[in-house]
Amino acid sequence: MLSIALGELIQIFRNRLVLVTSFIMPTAVSAYFIRQHEVFADLGSLGYIAAVVVFTVGAFGLYTTTVTTLASRRQNLFLKRLRSTPAGDAGILSGLMLPVTVLALVQVVAILAVLAAVAGEPAHVPLLVAAVLSTVVMMLGLGLATAGLTNSPEHAQVTTLPVSLGTIAVASWVGITGTGELTLLKRLLPGGSATELVLNAWNGGVPVADSLLLLAPTLSWVVVAIALASRLFRWEPRR
Repeated sequence: MLSIALGELIQIFRNRLVLVTSFIMPTAVSAYFIRQHEVFADLGSLGYIAAVVVFTVGAFGLYTTTVTTLASRRQNLFLKRLRSTPAGDAGILSGLMLPVTVLALVQVVAILAVLAAVAGEPAHVPLLVAAVLSTVVMMLGLGLATAGLTNSPEHAQVTTLPVSLGTIAVASWVGITGTGELTLLKRLLPGGSATELVLNAWNGGVPVADSLLLLAPTLSWVVVAIALASRLFRWEPRR
């Protein structure tokens, strides 16, 4: 698995499109939100900014890159060749997704650390860690499922739009308006409960036990995504 991960890490830094999608775009968006943090804090809260950062990196840096990577490796038959090695299916997928996952986590931690230094620290750091990790797992699961519907890296530019833009839209909606109204709908949408968890973790004012219940909808999406991936994911191109 580690050898696959190392090879994939090298490929990431050689691919300009992936670099732009994974690093430059999320970093630029996050930098803008942090620079204008007073404006966006008035619009929503500091927790809203943190949620947008998490989902911008999660949607573009992690989810889109995961789908593009798997589609590319399938198209050039690299996935097929890997299956002829002693590595199992889980080890192959883990190796391919490990570099982009680690890089996304490093980005989120670094950007949130800057936000904390500029605007103030979160109220509950462990709760924020739980929110970030659950979001990362959900986006990875959705990435695996979407990869099953994606024929090529070029096709990924289309297939990833609904989830990537949708989760960011949900995060903005929940971050700005809260969950006082349409509570169930907002929490059940992908990213809704995770956004509320980030808000509670950063802004405080909500009992930790109540906030932890918000992990359930996010983890439910993980189960749904993995179930879809097990049915849709393909190791070879369609003939």
